[in-house]
Amino acid sequence: MPLARCIAAATASALVALAGCAAPEPATGTGSGPAATPVPRTDTPGLRVTPVAAGFENPWDIGFLPDGRVLMTERPGRISLLSSTRPGATVTPVQADLDDVYARGEGGLMGLAVHPDFATSGRFTTCQTHAEAGRPTDVRLVTWQLDGTTARRVADPLVGGLPIAASGRHSGCRPTIDADGLLVVGTGDSARGALSQDLTSLGGKTLRLTLDGDPAPGNPFADAANPAQRLVYTYGHRNVQGVALRPGTGEVYTAEHGPSTDDEVNRLRPGGNYGWDPSQGGTVGGYDESVPMTDRERFPDAVPAVWSSGRPVEAVAGAAFLSGPQWGTLDGVLAVAALRGEKLLLMTLGPDGAVASVGVPAELDATYGRLRAVRSAPDGSLLVTTSNSSDDQVLRIDPE
Repeated sequence: MPLARCIAAATASALVALAGCAAPEPATGTGSGPAATPVPRTDTPGLRVTPVAAGFENPWDIGFLPDGRVLMTERPGRISLLSSTRPGATVTPVQADLDDVYARGEGGLMGLAVHPDFATSGRFTTCQTHAEAGRPTDVRLVTWQLDGTTARRVADPLVGGLPIAASGRHSGCRPTIDADGLLVVGTGDSARGALSQDLTSLGGKTLRLTLDGDPAPGNPFADAANPAQRLVYTYGHRNVQGVALRPGTGEVYTAEHGPSTDDEVNRLRPGGNYGWDPSQGGTVGGYDESVPMTDRERFPDAVPAVWSSGRPVEAVAGAAFLSGPQWGTLDGVLAVAALRGEKLLLMTLGPDGAVASVGVPAELDATYGRLRAVRSAPDGSLLVTTSNSSDDQVLRIDPE
């Protein structure tokens, strides 16, 4: 029995008891600000935006298959196949048993990662909230095998026991394959104050694991007695929404929701504490969002963000790097979607890996509404999904 499945079995009963304990609270954060303030980029080249397909409801993530097709998840609990990344792509529903998906608030069927060996295995992994007899139990990773237009579960859960709130708040769960073929998964803290700093909880973390659900070799807490802690790569996060691999470097960047101030982009450092602690070391109850996103007074060694939104927040979501000579001066830029901000942020990194400048292309500035998924396609284009709850679209972005 894989280690991760043991975690799910051991924690399921506790999660049922806790699922309804955290009600949403008003955001009143004061924030910590970025390590350095990026300058606005005023020379952002023009982009060409073309709809690929439409008629969706909160498409949460997309993944690319070796034959050119695209897998897509929708938060209410649907998986679809797009025939290509090009405009006019046909959409085919995937037959899959998703009756246990708990689609409420921010939760439901969320992130998606296509396995590197998909051509032979047909496998992909999703993040989804799970209910039993209509009651939420956890957020979990499930691995599927696609055969034609039918998907069946082959590991359920691959990893279970990620915390859930009955309201669905802070359910963020985004998996991405890293340079070593391992899953890096960003998670939310389920709006419970102590979880982000609790190394035995999978909430408010990034996790790193094999495709079989075991702790990745070299994980910073590989020798921990607690099996959940062995999966932890970084901690002290609030609600990770985007995970992006920087081409040619192996570096992983994440996009994370702040309260009323300081959304963050972070560069992952193994074992790093990113400083979110709304329990203030367990000294306050509830979920105190007045604390800084990166609290370096409480945690002097906390890893500072490479970018912070300040006020107001953008509600950053998916993230991916633009890659290829066709992008010109945008080659290597980090593209980050914004839900509340309804824009695409293009972040140029400096030599130190921090964000040096930020540009917003006019073509994706309050034009299509809320933007969520951002993934770089094998042909170098960028695919972005809208998240407006009705008639949502998959957009293809190319340099002009």
